[in-house]
Amino acid sequence: MSIPPSRRAVANPPRADSAAIATGAEGARDRGSVVRRGCFEQIHIDAARFATDDFNPFHDPDKWRRIANNPFPGPLVLGFQLEALVENLILHLPDRAADEAFAAEQVLVWTQYDFTFASPLSPGDRFEASVRAGQRKRAPAPTIVHRVLIRTETRRPVLLGSVRRVTEPPHPLTMRETPFTSPLRDYPDRFASDGWFLKRKFASTGHAKNFLAGSLARPADWFDELEGRVSFPDLFPPALLSCALLEQAHACGHDFFRAPLVYTTHRINVHRQAVEALRSNEPIHLLVRAPEPAHGAGGSSGGERLKSLGLVYAGQEDRLLAQAEVQLAPLAAVPPSSAAGSPD
Repeated sequence: MSIPPSRRAVANPPRADSAAIATGAEGARDRGSVVRRGCFEQIHIDAARFATDDFNPFHDPDKWRRIANNPFPGPLVLGFQLEALVENLILHLPDRAADEAFAAEQVLVWTQYDFTFASPLSPGDRFEASVRAGQRKRAPAPTIVHRVLIRTETRRPVLLGSVRRVTEPPHPLTMRETPFTSPLRDYPDRFASDGWFLKRKFASTGHAKNFLAGSLARPADWFDELEGRVSFPDLFPPALLSCALLEQAHACGHDFFRAPLVYTTHRINVHRQAVEALRSNEPIHLLVRAPEPAHGAGGSSGGERLKSLGLVYAGQEDRLLAQAEVQLAPLAAVPPSSAAGSPD
């Protein structure tokens, strides 16, 4: 059994002139890996947060000062912003064509993004983001695995994890685990039920382009009207989950200044073909569950960790785009020596 090759493999070949893989100080290829060096500025944070409607005060150039006991020296880069940079680097791996051929042969239709946030990144912080060439395996189950690391110029880890192409998610989450039923279009925006919350957005190529630009990625790798290329990145629809979680918390009266939360991990499964079929102005239905204790979570926060689930559906037919599990921790539980985590 085989599936058609990804449009990204045909329409978006690696570009030698892309800023993501430029030679010199800003980036380089090394033994099949891709490395990107640079820094984010506040304008990049603003582009990403406005494109996804993320109103967390951690990212606001004025409101971050009002956060109680905030150990960070300024606004912070979004977690999804860093992840979008990683996704764009994978697009430029030298052996990507071979990866796509293997994925088509083995029917690897899902992509797992598994990231841990080790510490924050602020505007002006120099960083190095690296993605290793994929390791292709046929047994015990077919997969392609990329190792990912983002660290500062001083070698402080910021984000680490892996990206895997698989046939199906290990712990599939669907609408059956929620109080919602199809068609989701019949529910009003911001509808809450049994601890779950529905937030409705609409796919926008303009917002996706700004999100990519804010993530130091090259929007033309994904969108080009003159060439007829429209390919939303995997992580743009899941990035909207932050807005849904924030709106749910705001509706419940959460105080973002006195009780701030930070992401500690993201585990996101994306159905690549479903995202590739996404078109501008299609409805995106975001289902999120209110954070609850994450029993057995490791790390210094221990039982103080919280876990929230999310689902992303699209279109009138409610096709599943992504499943997500995010872990959060109160800022007070973050070790002051490391200030680990990324704002939610």
